[in-house]
Amino acid sequence: MSALLAVMGRDLRLVWRQRGEALIGVAFFLLAALLFPFGVGPDAELLRRIAPGIVWVAALFAVVLSLERPFHADFEDGTLEQLALATLPLPLLVLAKALVHWLTSGLLLVIAAPLIAVIYDLPGDLLPVLLLALLLGTPILSLLGTVVAATTLGARRGSILIPLLALPLFVPVLILGVLAVEAAASGLPARPHLLLLGAGLLLALPLALLAGPAALRQALDEG
Repeated sequence: MSALLAVMGRDLRLVWRQRGEALIGVAFFLLAALLFPFGVGPDAELLRRIAPGIVWVAALFAVVLSLERPFHADFEDGTLEQLALATLPLPLLVLAKALVHWLTSGLLLVIAAPLIAVIYDLPGDLLPVLLLALLLGTPILSLLGTVVAATTLGARRGSILIPLLALPLFVPVLILGVLAVEAAASGLPARPHLLLLGAGLLLALPLALLAGPAALRQALDEG
């Protein structure tokens, strides 16, 4: 546990030193959401109806923008190889990277989401559902995205491969997140969709801890 916290602390310090890069994802999230009204028009009812989808689509692309962060720099300067040789098992290294990625991207998107909800005049009773869906869904994006980031290490044009591999995996999270808010807006229970997001998180965690280390071993062997 101490080694896990040490890796997380190191990565958080690095992100803090380059916090401008971490804020790029949030800036993209806000700008992308703010541009939609210019494209669809000022119809308030339409904007309220599409607000959940806009939030989730913008969040997905914002997360993809930051997926090179977990491993790329460490792989290039040899730090990743040293971490792999240390006492911290690779599954815990993947978990540490995923947690830091969520804290510095997904959590920031959750914090920024109420601003978008206010701009789109989303009813106040729907905001808790939207935030809960984001709290359940964004960790899934970080876990799966970390696996994708590990898989593309050392690959030619890996930055192009990341969105091609990640976005199809993110689509079910997008659908469930939007459906949860739409169900609440229609007077139906959002609980089934939120439970499915919770189940997805429980499945994504062991998947990341199995697939991530395998991808790292392959990248380090080939490197």
